[in-house]
Amino acid sequence: MTIVQRALSQTFTRFFESEKAGGIVLIACTAISLLLANSPLGQDYLHFWHLQVAGLSMELWVNDALMAIFFLLIGLELERELYCGELSNFRNALLPILAAAGGIAAPALIHFMWNHGLPSQAGVGIPMATDIAFALGVLALLGKRVPASLKVFLTALAVMDDLGAIVVIALFYTNGLSLAYLGGALGVFAVLLLMNKRLRIVALAPYLAGGALMWFLMLKSGVHATIAGVLLAFAIPFSSTQDDARSPSHRLEHVLHFPVAFLILPIFALANTGIVIGTGWVEDLMSPNSLGIIAGLVLGKPLGITLTCLAAVLLGLCRLPLDLSWRHVAGAGILGGIGFTMSIFITNLAFTADPGIVNASKMAILVASLTAGLAGFTWLKLFGQPTAADVDTGTMDFDDTDPGTQRR
Repeated sequence: MTIVQRALSQTFTRFFESEKAGGIVLIACTAISLLLANSPLGQDYLHFWHLQVAGLSMELWVNDALMAIFFLLIGLELERELYCGELSNFRNALLPILAAAGGIAAPALIHFMWNHGLPSQAGVGIPMATDIAFALGVLALLGKRVPASLKVFLTALAVMDDLGAIVVIALFYTNGLSLAYLGGALGVFAVLLLMNKRLRIVALAPYLAGGALMWFLMLKSGVHATIAGVLLAFAIPFSSTQDDARSPSHRLEHVLHFPVAFLILPIFALANTGIVIGTGWVEDLMSPNSLGIIAGLVLGKPLGITLTCLAAVLLGLCRLPLDLSWRHVAGAGILGGIGFTMSIFITNLAFTADPGIVNASKMAILVASLTAGLAGFTWLKLFGQPTAADVDTGTMDFDDTDPGTQRR
């Protein structure tokens, strides 16, 4: 009996390669930031990110403006997955969707159990999200030791995971809501949709100009400004044909991969991982909030993802795709515990008034993400290689109607 191999699209391959390399750059920038923050230059380094420019600190320009471009790319990737990627077929999409839901709920529940009724309860959203760049970077290090379908499954899971995080940010991390500014932002979004659906405007410039205005209005509304990036992504014209170079959405996604991976996210890491490691950092890791973050990412993510997938398959809702076994699902769940970018982002929103708990939360995120990354790499290195036994025991499956598969 033959083993199934998944054929990857050119768009997905480019995306995977940029995320892989971007993850390496993120690691380097995080190490540099930690070293600078704890060096004799530490105070000057931290002060730099609080310098005021046009009414906002450098840190806020990074987190509110540059990260809006990151969220725009996430929106474009999500749109591609929904229309012509892994999530375009409901049968294929259901498993990563349910896995993402389990991977969001379990960590949040663990953190809530530890922090219910405490001021740190606001951090319940911190362990919810998976960092795509780091998770795919670990898979890239494993090369052909893991099946291509695992890369697709983890990417789809992480994209849906990010969507969940975006919803959480929009609903629960909004301060001082201004209905007037929010209405203005949604009005701009409606105009952009009209330009796309009715007027059939395909030039990118009007959408980007409208997106900038929507960002400003969203910033003033109290809803986090980065949400404007996601809304803009779904307003830009999209072609359902894979790798269509004429599609404005495809073109913009292709253009953004490099600056987001090698400029925006590294700057975000430099601005947000300047963690001062004081004498009491071990005690800080023992606080309810830090324990909730670490346990949520390291334990909650793999348990939520794996058990949800197991329940879905046993109930007949879906089946494992292509050449995946339960060992691979468990490995994906472990790698899901790499929180980093989105977890740090939510930390900044959850604890705006307490720098101490922000610092401790970021340390917990780094410890948890490092643990999950090493554990996931080790697990998949030892158990990730597909074998004929997986086919014989029925844990692999092949769908002859799926054009994205081929026998070898």
